[in-house]
Amino acid sequence: MKLGAIPETLVERLAIGLGLVPRPLAETLPTLLLTRSLMVSARFGLPQALADGALGAEEVASRCRTHPRATRILLDTLASLEYVKLSEGRYELTGDGRKWLLSLHDSLLYRYLEWDWIARLDDFVRTGETLDIHGEMTSAQWALYQRGMADVARLGIPEQAQRIPVPAGACDLLDIGGSHGLLSAALCRKHPGLRAVVLDLPKAVEHAAPILAREGMGDRVAHRPGNALTDDLGTEAWDVVLLSNLAHHFDDATNRELARRIARALRPGGVFAIVEIFRRESPTESGQVGALFDLYFALTSESGTWSFEEMAAWQRDAGLRPRKPVRLRRSPGFGIQIAVAR
Repeated sequence: MKLGAIPETLVERLAIGLGLVPRPLAETLPTLLLTRSLMVSARFGLPQALADGALGAEEVASRCRTHPRATRILLDTLASLEYVKLSEGRYELTGDGRKWLLSLHDSLLYRYLEWDWIARLDDFVRTGETLDIHGEMTSAQWALYQRGMADVARLGIPEQAQRIPVPAGACDLLDIGGSHGLLSAALCRKHPGLRAVVLDLPKAVEHAAPILAREGMGDRVAHRPGNALTDDLGTEAWDVVLLSNLAHHFDDATNRELARRIARALRPGGVFAIVEIFRRESPTESGQVGALFDLYFALTSESGTWSFEEMAAWQRDAGLRPRKPVRLRRSPGFGIQIAVAR
């Protein structure tokens, strides 16, 4: 996937091919407006207003308590992005609008937090100092963070649950940094004998608990507030250990030490699965989105993305047997690095 100056006509295609299009202009102001338009539409509930059928701009404005003219202009913008369509003066959601703007509502609101974080990229480049997003978020921001992460997680969890191997007769799963616990719940549904503990920071658990509660799996999936870097993970206590979207927050030494502790905590034949955005060997190979995510995690954590080879090295050095990496089909750029205890 690539973002940027994408031609819509033959003339535009030729102009880009000949180097006549000032890409830095096309890839700044329009993309800022595109992003903010989707954020604002979520904040004021425009997609929700259209969920039951077509409305005129003034009707949408009345329901959303927004200015009629400004609302019409925003709806026209959403129409240009093909999230809504206009017919005889009435707007309605397209298939994409209904599918994505409604299901990703909290994730779009979470962009407001990220908007402020990304504005601090200048300081990061100048000083190299990263943001401590988990330490600086307010309680309300933590709640939004958890809901936004859950929105995105639901997209990839069905495939992840299918492709993470669970040993026969497995009983105990530890989900490190699993927050909302949706992946653990999916694995427990797939494997009836499995129980799960979701270990995460106390602030994460506080605001993720209501999300997990709605899954109705309280008898088999439970939260444990704590810190995976300091808590005792046990010895031969788990059949499966998940590390999902967490390794990008830690440096190499921290991930290696965590892998050693996880290996000690696994029973013989147990599975250690790292679910992550993976980094390819070079910026050109990783593609535009991969490079942008690496920059994002470098800004918002102590580390960034890792390659499959690096993740497998942590597992191998911990005495585990890494398997061939799994590239997720429904989540381009994401993968699972699996290893098995001897």
